[in-house]
Amino acid sequence: MGKKKKKNKRAEGQDDQSRIKMRRKDYEAEMAVLQGELVALQEWVKSTGAKICIVFEGRDTAGKGGTIKRIVERVSPRVFRVVALPTPTEREKSQMYLQRYMSHFPAAGEVVIFDRSWYNRAGVERVMGFCTPEQTERFLNMTPMVEKAMVDSGIILLKYWLEVSADEQTRRLESRMDDPRKTWKLSPMDLLSYSRWYDYSRARDAMFEATDTAWAPWYVAHNDVKKRGRLNIISHILSQVPYDPFPGLDVELPKRQKAGDYSEPALVVRHIPTPF
Repeated sequence: MGKKKKKNKRAEGQDDQSRIKMRRKDYEAEMAVLQGELVALQEWVKSTGAKICIVFEGRDTAGKGGTIKRIVERVSPRVFRVVALPTPTEREKSQMYLQRYMSHFPAAGEVVIFDRSWYNRAGVERVMGFCTPEQTERFLNMTPMVEKAMVDSGIILLKYWLEVSADEQTRRLESRMDDPRKTWKLSPMDLLSYSRWYDYSRARDAMFEATDTAWAPWYVAHNDVKKRGRLNIISHILSQVPYDPFPGLDVELPKRQKAGDYSEPALVVRHIPTPF
């Protein structure tokens, strides 16, 4: 009897490099360079009036929030804006489906990042039965035309799907159970979604087939190793925007005024405790 073939659990399209752990020192050094480039992109957006819309979708625990956090960490919140909409209100449910998202689309000089987006209809709403199959089909048919209108209006639209393996998703969910800093991330919906891995796979595949277009393609990022995934995603964003390198600032601090007749007043102020 021949040897049983070992099952290959590696996600399709994931190369070996994306699965290798990365030293924090190397990661922070690379991140510092990329965050400097994000500042250059920011200044280009401000000076040219460019409009950028970045969509992050993916499986639960795929690392969307952490990636977004590193993108916006060193840039201005007046330029980079994160949109994470809550459950729609009854009024919003009565609107055209995409309507509540449209009000958040970028104006000139803005970068808008959607932490989940209108693609909820193709993913969680479809899998969890929050919409009908007809509503999902109508959404998938309509969305490429809406995104074409976005791009034609001058918006640079980037769509990312963050993929994580089944084993790594299990590990991350279990870590949330044991870490008081992460328990807020664990909801009954997460647990129910976890049991429907292949329903989400089917929904993802149908979404790609219907909405991966020449004007708004999907980019898949394998994120089992978060450090590498974040660096790869930010590097790719920078490669998709024709920004100019930031030349740096040619400035010099002015001399600080002398104290003159000023002296510290005898005020009683409340200092915070210093236990550390």
